[in-house]
Amino acid sequence: MKTPVEGCLLRIFVGEGDQWHGRPLYEAIVLKAREMHLAGATVLRGPMGFGAHSRLHTAKIMRLSEDLPVVIEIVDIRSKIDEFLPHVDQMVREGLVTLERVEVLQYRPAPPG
Repeated sequence: MKTPVEGCLLRIFVGEGDQWHGRPLYEAIVLKAREMHLAGATVLRGPMGFGAHSRLHTAKIMRLSEDLPVVIEIVDIRSKIDEFLPHVDQMVREGLVTLERVEVLQYRPAPPG
C-alpha cells in the first residue's frame, strides 16, 4: 500500500576528500542525520563533476581524482530538515546545498484482513 506524504529533499554536494573532525564529511553528515532521527539518507559518489571553481574531477583511469563529487540526499518532513540545516551550515565549508519539495511514496504492508 502506498501512502503519499509531502516531504523535503535535502541535497548536499561536496567533495569526497572533504573532512569534518577527522572523518569524511559525507559520513559525518549521514551520522548526524541518523542521530537526529531523520527518515533516511543516501550518499552517491559521482564519477565526474565540477563545482564553483570549474576544476574537473573525474574517475578516468588516466587521471585519477582523489576528490570525486559526492551527493548526500536526505528526505524527511520540512520541519525536521529545517532543524538539521544549522548542522549542515556548520559542517559544509565549501559545496552546494539544495532543497526541494517532494511527494514521498511510502510503501508499507497492507493491514491484515
